Amino acid sequence: MNSTKKKNKKSWFKRKRTWIPLTIILVLLAFRLALPYIVKDYVNKVLSEIPGYHGHVAAIDIALYRGAYVIHDLKLNKVAATSQVPFLSIKKSDISIEWNALFNGEVVSELTLYQPEFIYVFEDQQAKGVDPEVEDWTKALTDIVPIDINRLQLVDGTAAFIELQADPNIDLHLKNIDLVAYNLRNVVQKERNLPSEVHATATSIGDGNLELDGRLNLVKQIPDMDIAFELTNANATALNDFTNHYAGIDFNKGTFEVFGEIAIADGYLKGSIKPILTNAKLLGKEDGFLNSLWEGFVGFFKFLFKNQKHNTLATKVPIEGNLNNAGAKIWPTVTNIFKNAWIKAYKGVLDDDIDFKDAEEAVDDENK
Repeated sequence: MNSTKKKNKKSWFKRKRTWIPLTIILVLLAFRLALPYIVKDYVNKVLSEIPGYHGHVAAIDIALYRGAYVIHDLKLNKVAATSQVPFLSIKKSDISIEWNALFNGEVVSELTLYQPEFIYVFEDQQAKGVDPEVEDWTKALTDIVPIDINRLQLVDGTAAFIELQADPNIDLHLKNIDLVAYNLRNVVQKERNLPSEVHATATSIGDGNLELDGRLNLVKQIPDMDIAFELTNANATALNDFTNHYAGIDFNKGTFEVFGEIAIADGYLKGSIKPILTNAKLLGKEDGFLNSLWEGFVGFFKFLFKNQKHNTLATKVPIEGNLNNAGAKIWPTVTNIFKNAWIKAYKGVLDDDIDFKDAEEAVDDENK
């Protein structure tokens, strides 16, 4: 009888040794299958808590072997928006641990956004509603990506300004945006520095080429930065919907270029924007005396302010001040128009005459 009990006890222990691991495996498997839905609900909850906006993601994929999760079809729009155009949409977001940094004892992530679209619909943004603060956006990003972002990449992105009530609709856009930013750490620096690098290229309206390079410090409510960008070889006729709506003029031909430099230190901005029109010709119309008179007036001043030798119309717009009240300086802008017309043509290159030190000196002078 004792031997029978011993056999039953041994048999029970054998079954227990098999049942416990099997149960653990089944629980882990069930948790793994449920994890994408848990994460999806969590991300949707985070998006729903951004004041004045509603957001949604279609699906979440989990890749445990590389410490990553992938968000599919993220969409975010203003609650009071009248259009159906999402303010932000991202086809795929890949958030993963950077293994090279992990081997060095650092837990940081890589964030890659595929086909992100930032669409600013003028009518939607003018609609009344609650607007989120900077902290709201920061909290949402931190909740979705809870560890430091060491590398951010945008692949085939789009950014656009759209005005639907204009006739025809205004669509100023950048497409094919490829951006890489490094060292986006959540470490507050006591001294002023710019730890993060950013490089970007894009194609503008009129098939112009945009290049941007600079350095940033994102760990501030208003990030410090030293950025330079240039937009070259854009067809001026692509601006006709915009210029006709706001100025009543159309271009028959010409090239449009913009060169800019922006430095920000402790919320104080110092920069310049230099637009250049080359070989521009206005489109003649037969739609009324007033329109013809207006285009003739613009054409007359275009001739006066054009550098005849280089056939360029250009100015350099300085921008300086606190970001809450930054604006273009009018008189230097007018002076630069005449300088380009009568003294020398602005060259189609970056002037490289503004850097982060200029913004630092300006804010120090203002705080004295």
